[in-house]
Amino acid sequence: MERASESSEPVLDAKSQLIDFQWKLGMAVSSDSCRSLKYPYVAVMLKVADQSGQIKNKFIEMTIPQFQNFYRQFKEIAAVMETV
Repeated sequence: MERASESSEPVLDAKSQLIDFQWKLGMAVSSDSCRSLKYPYVAVMLKVADQSGQIKNKFIEMTIPQFQNFYRQFKEIAAVMETV
């Protein structure tokens, strides 16, 4: 599994094509260093095709405020694309 935060390449670039977008809400309840985290997060899976057509899955975990900002940006992009 490839995590976007672990990769040096961008999640999407201008020549990538978004094939699929999936998300799920999760709750982190503990970790190795903390017994009780209890914070919500959103896990996003983007399926993208690069310029050669090779399809890769990109995984991103975000806090709720980060996901809200991400969603708002996608809505703005969609609105611009409708005018083109």
